[in-house]
Amino acid sequence: MRRKQHGRRARKKKRKRECRETTVKSVTISHEPQFVALRRWLQQRGLSSKLLVPAHFSDTGRGLMTLQPIKADDLVISLPEKCLLTTSTVLRSYIGEYIERWKPPVSPLLALCAFLISERHFGQRAEWKPYIDVLPQKYTCPAYFSDEVINLLPRSLSGKALEQRAVVQELHSSSLGFFSSLQPLFRQPVESVFTYDALRWAWCSVNTRTVYMEHQHSPYMSRERNVYALAPYLDLLNHCPAVQVKASFSHVSRCYEIRSVQGCKRFQQAFICYGPHDNQRLLLEYGFVAPGNPHSVVYVDQGTLQQCICIRDSNQLAQKLLFLKKNDFLALDGPSWRLMTALRLLSLRTEQYPFWKSVLLGEMVSQDREEWSVDAALRLCHYLMVDNTRALDKISQLTERADASLNEQLAVVECLRREEQGILGLNQEMLQSLQKQLLPSRENSMHNLAV
Repeated sequence: MRRKQHGRRARKKKRKRECRETTVKSVTISHEPQFVALRRWLQQRGLSSKLLVPAHFSDTGRGLMTLQPIKADDLVISLPEKCLLTTSTVLRSYIGEYIERWKPPVSPLLALCAFLISERHFGQRAEWKPYIDVLPQKYTCPAYFSDEVINLLPRSLSGKALEQRAVVQELHSSSLGFFSSLQPLFRQPVESVFTYDALRWAWCSVNTRTVYMEHQHSPYMSRERNVYALAPYLDLLNHCPAVQVKASFSHVSRCYEIRSVQGCKRFQQAFICYGPHDNQRLLLEYGFVAPGNPHSVVYVDQGTLQQCICIRDSNQLAQKLLFLKKNDFLALDGPSWRLMTALRLLSLRTEQYPFWKSVLLGEMVSQDREEWSVDAALRLCHYLMVDNTRALDKISQLTERADASLNEQLAVVECLRREEQGILGLNQEMLQSLQKQLLPSRENSMHNLAV
């Protein structure tokens, strides 16, 4: 008994030691000129809260640190409406009259992008300069990725990454006429102001940093939903999937408010939650990955599925895949209940088709079909783990000769690949355990046949 107690004490000491070694370090950056200017500018617009200060954290980069403990249901931040950058802001600006004259009406997204590009171009003369100065110069969203980096993404994500890049390219090419109409505002040719790189930066700024806020439709905007609001200072709050907050625009205080559900300790990083997103979604939409994300999954696309399963009759396979697609079972999320159900359905022989409803309820149709499904799942795990290993090796090679920008992109992709490799490893262990449990049944079946 005492030996066991000593073992527990040793394990506790080890955990405490590991915790100290992995403690997040933070350094305040509130004294840096761009943050001093931003804070002063926001105070002139009504921001009074002094609860949060900008800081650099060893795990997430820059964020906001608490100066006082935050209790459950306390306000984390309350940003006055005058501090929010919305389409109403844009329509009241020097660009407003040009937007009102342009037909067909521009989208809310394009209006915000055009304003951000203009303000960045005007520099010292720009009203929103203090905010522009703290925005990232580049992003790690797939819109910035080269083909070489996109090819390092999981197969299920690379197609979406290419789509994102194509969306930004299409927005730029389709907006050239509108950009030309803004020429009276600039001394330089608008072609040198509203470049593809400039629009990509503005698009990522809006896509990654806006908060959800519904606006009344303007006759000068297209019918697309107008739910964007750029929120200076507030947008320094980083994402944590375990954090719960209440966020909305208050029509009483005329402020965008974030209220904590769980509270936060003093001198800790204050987080918000962008939503229950898996890591592929976070990388696609925001350009980062959350280590240990409880919502993470490993997606299995149809092409990978076809490569890893053994069904010789191509017509039968096509019919089964069509059935799975109609019943939304091809939106697979790795070695999970959905995947195992899909594999069990694929395993059915023609005479077993009437049992498909039983499979959906989690019932086992037969011993050999269950073994087939587990074996197929293990092949999928192995295939995806090999793919991850190859990608990680390639990332390691590219990192040696990459510049700072490419290194940031590779680091995000590497983090995603390592997170998925961990998930696959755990699932492989569970499937191997399940496979062993099925072996006695197989041996008993063979013994009964021999008898």
